[in-house]
Amino acid sequence: MIPAGLIISAPASGTGKTTLMLGLLGAFRAQGLAVQPFKSGPDYIDPAFHRAASGRPSVNLDSWAMGADRLAGLIGAAEGADLVLAEGSMGLFDGVARIGETGTGASADLSALTGWPVVLVLDVSGQAQSAAAVARGFATLRPDVRIAGVVLNRVASPRHEALVRAGMEAAGIRVFGALPRRATIEMPERHLGLVQAEETPELDRIVADAAVFVAEHLDLDALRLAAGATRIDSGTRLRVTPPGQRIALARDAAFSFVYPHLLDGWRAAGAEIQPFSPLDDEAPDEDADCCWLPGGYPELHGGRLASAGRFRQGLRLFSQTRPVHGECGGYMAMGAGIVDKEGAWHEMAGILGLVTSFEKRKMHLGYRLAELHAPVPGHATGARLRGHEFHYSTILDQPDLALARVVDANGDAVAETGSRRGLATGTFFHLIAEAT
Repeated sequence: MIPAGLIISAPASGTGKTTLMLGLLGAFRAQGLAVQPFKSGPDYIDPAFHRAASGRPSVNLDSWAMGADRLAGLIGAAEGADLVLAEGSMGLFDGVARIGETGTGASADLSALTGWPVVLVLDVSGQAQSAAAVARGFATLRPDVRIAGVVLNRVASPRHEALVRAGMEAAGIRVFGALPRRATIEMPERHLGLVQAEETPELDRIVADAAVFVAEHLDLDALRLAAGATRIDSGTRLRVTPPGQRIALARDAAFSFVYPHLLDGWRAAGAEIQPFSPLDDEAPDEDADCCWLPGGYPELHGGRLASAGRFRQGLRLFSQTRPVHGECGGYMAMGAGIVDKEGAWHEMAGILGLVTSFEKRKMHLGYRLAELHAPVPGHATGARLRGHEFHYSTILDQPDLALARVVDANGDAVAETGSRRGLATGTFFHLIAEAT
């Protein structure tokens, strides 16, 4: 049975959703509750933080990229838990213009599909009673999305809190608690968002402090009672075709961005995942059927990767007889070279001709729908793949054949088509699911 749930969302990014989410996971866990975390949208960093705080694997749920059956199957991860908490992305109603598999990717879609009410995190710094107008607008915009109440964040003083609460009471908005500003539990950030969980040495301390902080200032019992019954029945997880029986998976600080539901799907299909570390100059195992290079931050480790001769030579030899696929950072590492932000050149594996530069940053962000011109591990020619792209690199050279026809969520063509050369393939987008 799937327990009742809540969605932690906000009017915009940067309001404190992740800090509140981690604090709630830690606080409820301290009470002895099993809380299943989820993440709305295409975020591969937050789930690792969720897992650290809850002790349970967090799962991405994406209404643009995933059909109802797939969502139902993934929600099955909550079987046996006492409560579901799902963290939203961006603002509650922020998504794309065109509906994908089940929605626009907005966190509000997930609330409407599942029946989980929303706890709205409001950054009330710089305002008082006016915050109630924001909350009231969110509560009335979509009839199929219920706002359970709000958490006031970055409250300046008891007087400030009293004024904001007065406005909420007049607007008929429930307040679950108020959090004063506390820098010691704010999460470190990088240009792609949060620093990865494994790169945060104070993570255990941050989670523990956040749990105590949240328990002191929020009504946890009221929050739990506000959770809504899950409307989607737990479904059978859709079978995912793994890229091979034995998958050599690059896994270290430079290559870690892969969606947990894909790894779980590969394992559920009977595949064996063989991690290796390019940063430690390890090559893919000779026994593997294919090699998968996830995204990450190769540009921050250009010197180490350029000097990792065993890794680069091993990958070249591997690609002569077996498929190698890279996503974003992994794709860049398969190319001829990377120019870092200081303008220094770093030689990469060279199994593709791609050359990328971070010297002049340009953001590439958004959902992608790709129709394959050639197979990639686990997907045949002609397959339609849904994914998401987010990076700041610029293409200096892309001489190989295009891998796919790629469009954005509006159906407009995207120049980053991916590349193919022999058995080597790569894309700038991270695969989420095959389109139905």
